Amino acid sequence: MDWQRYLTDYNEGLGLVYERFVLNDFLLGLRQRYGVTTVLEAPLFGMAGVSGINSVALAQVGCAVTLADDHPERLAGVQRIWSELGLPVRLVQVRDWGRLPFPDGAFDLAWEWAGLWHLADAQALLQELARVSRRVVFVAMPNPWQVGYLLRKHLLEPEFFQYVGPREGWTNMAVVRRVLRREGVEIVEEGVLDVPPWPDTVMPAGEVLARLGIRSTALQKQFSGDGWRWSTMAYYLGQQPDLYQRVMRYAWLDRAPLPWQVKAVWAHHRYLVGVKR
Repeated sequence: MDWQRYLTDYNEGLGLVYERFVLNDFLLGLRQRYGVTTVLEAPLFGMAGVSGINSVALAQVGCAVTLADDHPERLAGVQRIWSELGLPVRLVQVRDWGRLPFPDGAFDLAWEWAGLWHLADAQALLQELARVSRRVVFVAMPNPWQVGYLLRKHLLEPEFFQYVGPREGWTNMAVVRRVLRREGVEIVEEGVLDVPPWPDTVMPAGEVLARLGIRSTALQKQFSGDGWRWSTMAYYLGQQPDLYQRVMRYAWLDRAPLPWQVKAVWAHHRYLVGVKR
């Protein structure tokens, strides 16, 4: 994982910027439907690229955001990033993901994005998300059914899956569902998110070409250099105000009125939304 690099290098690539914008729209929809004003994201890592900015859109509309992490260097970098954005955030260092330092029902929304397979005990974290939520729990993980996932696992990045090992099982949303239900969370919605017209390789296009052994100078130029820079931070900082419109023109599959099971053959992430009763 090269998260250290992205604490200062905000050029994430088109795929990651697209993923963030789709996630932003979904989170803002949850806020509207459930009256969310307080938010916990735990862990704050999981998505590639710039750490700690998944909840920025919620903070921009006035939600009180708390982010949890277990790495002091990453927390310091995220604090600087949020200061650069001029947004308030509460950052909390966690030493045990099975014992979050918050009281029961402390947040309207407790959520995580693609982080479960980084944890030694993901089940304990899910139980804690259910405990500290007073209303909504949202969990998303990479979709193991889609082509890019298989490409990454068997060809592009097998070393990552060696690192994940048996924790890869947390991509099975049926397992996540069972844990949340045991904790008194009623699953009210499931589906897929992040369905662009390209596979999910979790790395810049130029690096994908290199790993596939494609040495085309023309293709490398197309996916590198100043003309191929994609930065969510530039959008948040007002440096590229048209970025959302440019990126979301690719969202026709995400927005298509198709059953999520149909989209699942290409979707990058699966998710569950649960409500505390």
